[in-house]
Amino acid sequence: MQVLLLNGSSKDDAFSQQLCDIFVNELEKHDNKVEVIELCDTRIESCLGCFGCWVKTPGICVINDAGRDLAKSVVQSDLVISVSLVTFGGYSYEVKKALDRLIPIISPFFKKINGEVHHKPRYKRYPKVISIGTLTENKQELIDTFQYLVKRNAINMHSPVYLSRVFLNNEAAQGLGQEVFEVLKEAGAVK
Repeated sequence: MQVLLLNGSSKDDAFSQQLCDIFVNELEKHDNKVEVIELCDTRIESCLGCFGCWVKTPGICVINDAGRDLAKSVVQSDLVISVSLVTFGGYSYEVKKALDRLIPIISPFFKKINGEVHHKPRYKRYPKVISIGTLTENKQELIDTFQYLVKRNAINMHSPVYLSRVFLNNEAAQGLGQEVFEVLKEAGAVK
């Protein structure tokens, strides 16, 4: 399985980095090919909202930076994992900026999905999605908002499977490996 891991944590977030390392180790142990993008080290400009990726250069962002490569990597992956500090119930700035730059992978045309209007897919196949959030304390309202956001984004991105989990950064390190394994198993990345 081709896996893309988007590390949206800051350099001083040791817990999120530890989680990313556990994900990579577990995935590689089960013969998955893993590409890791450290978003804080990657030059990705913010989306302009110009829709040039739909009308001027269909499927390709008009901004020529790492965001173009990101969209290509996402479409070519079987599974995309993002790791992010939960910020007001949403993604970190780095993950949000990266996700905004994925607009080229959907079509500007619409269709109904479960009675709602959404963009049509541009491609026949889209990756499964695992969105991992981290929090310093257990705040159920933030967790609920994050999980709902992940669900809505997965619908918009035509993900065949999506999972979201929130880890508290005071969780014991020895238990994290098993939790990560269970998430990956549910996504079909490990057996």
